[in-house]
Amino acid sequence: MYSAVTGYLSFARFFFKKKVSNPRGLLRSPLIVSAGEADRTNAEVLHRVACSRQKGLSVCVSLHLKHHHPALADAGGGCTAKNRPAGGIAAPSSSTMAAFPSLNLILSLLPLVAAVKNCHPGCHCVVESYGLFSSFSLTKVDCSGVKLGTGPLPIPLDTAYLDLSSGSLRTVHGSMLRGPGYTTLVGLDLSHNRISEVDYGAFAQLRYLESLDLSHNGLEELEEGWLTRLPLADVDLSHNRLRKLQLGALATGAHGRPVNVDISDNLLTTVTRDPRAAPPNLQTLSLARNHLTSVPSLHGVPLRYLNLDGNPISAISRGSFSGLTDLVHLSLAGLPALFVLHPHSFEDLRSLQVLDLSNNTRLGSLDPEVLVDLVSLQELNLSNSGVTTLPEDILKHLPSLRSLTLSGIRCQRTHRLGSFHQHIGTMSGGEMLTCDNMGVVL
Repeated sequence: MYSAVTGYLSFARFFFKKKVSNPRGLLRSPLIVSAGEADRTNAEVLHRVACSRQKGLSVCVSLHLKHHHPALADAGGGCTAKNRPAGGIAAPSSSTMAAFPSLNLILSLLPLVAAVKNCHPGCHCVVESYGLFSSFSLTKVDCSGVKLGTGPLPIPLDTAYLDLSSGSLRTVHGSMLRGPGYTTLVGLDLSHNRISEVDYGAFAQLRYLESLDLSHNGLEELEEGWLTRLPLADVDLSHNRLRKLQLGALATGAHGRPVNVDISDNLLTTVTRDPRAAPPNLQTLSLARNHLTSVPSLHGVPLRYLNLDGNPISAISRGSFSGLTDLVHLSLAGLPALFVLHPHSFEDLRSLQVLDLSNNTRLGSLDPEVLVDLVSLQELNLSNSGVTTLPEDILKHLPSLRSLTLSGIRCQRTHRLGSFHQHIGTMSGGEMLTCDNMGVVL
C-alpha cells in the first residue's frame, strides 16, 4: 500500500515540475481530456493520464496501477479506442477507492487538461487546471509555424502562454499583440522567425508578460525603452545579429524585478551604458560567443551572474569588473586570445563565489596579486588552461576556497591535524589542498 501511494506522489511531483518549468514543451505533447469530460471522476482522469500519449509516463502509471490494484487498472479497459467500453471509462468501485484512502487527494492534485473549443485553425490550445478543486487554470496556445498577418491572431480570452515561433514573421507590429487574450499573456515565444524589427511599444499592452523569447531571429538593433513597464523576468535575445548594445535598452522599470537576459551568439563588439541613467536591474547576463575584445563596463549593474565565454578578449586589466559588487558567478571560459590576468583584475568582486577560467590555453601563469580580492571565492576552475602551477600560499589569498580544478585534477580544501613532539610539544595544524590524482597535495 505504502509503495503504491509513494509512486503516485512521485508521479505527481514529476508532473508538476514538468508543467511549470517547461511550459513550451507542454504545448508539443499535452495530456488531453476533452472539454465534455471535465466533470468525470478523479479515477477516470487518472486512467486518461495513464492512457495518454506521453512516452514513459503512460507505461509507468499503467503498470503501477496493474501491479498494486488490478481493479483500478482495469476500470476502463485498455488504452486504445477500440477496446475502450462504450460511454467512456467506468469509475472504480467503492471497494477500490476504499483500498486507497488517500487516492482521491492524490488524484485531485494532478492537473486536469482540457481541449479548447474556440482554438484558431492551425493552433493547438489546452487548458490546464490545478489545485484541489481546479481553482487555478492556465491556457496554453501553440501556433508555431502558423503564418501571421499584421493583425492579431484570435486566441482564447485567458491565454497565459502563446507560442508564435517557427514562422516567417519579419516585423513585430503593435497591432499584432493587442486584443482579447493578449493582456493576460505571461509567456510569449517569437523564436525562430525572421524578425529584424520590433515596433516601439509593440509589447506595451502585455502588462503581465514575464518571459519573452526572441532568439534565433535577425535583430540588428534594440531601441531604448522597448521593454519599458513590462514585468519581465526572462528575456532571450540569443542567436540574433546585434552588433552594439546600449544597456538602457534592457531597462524595464517595472516593479523592481531583476531580469535574466541572454544575448549570447550575436555579433556584439561594444556594450555601453549611459552613466547619467540608472543602471538596468539585471540579475544574470550572458554575452557569450560574441566579438567583444575587452570586458564591457557594467559598473553599478546589480549582476549576480555574468558569462563572457568565447569572446576574443586578450587581457583582463585592473578595474575590468569595477562596481560589480554583487557578482556571485563569473564565467570567462574558452577565451581564445586570453594570455594575461593583470594584478587586481578582479577588484571589487568581493562577493564572487565561482570563477571559471577553463579552456584558456594561452593563459600561462597566475600571479598571486590576481587573487587577493577574491575573499569569498569557493570554486576556481582552471581545467584545460595553460596554468600548470599555483602560488604556494594560494590558500592565504583565497581564504574561502573549497574546490579547485587544475589540468583535470580536482582539489579540495582539507584541514591538517596538529601533531605532538616530545621536545617541542603540540605543533599546530593547518589547511591544505588535497587532490584526487594519486594523493597529490598542493
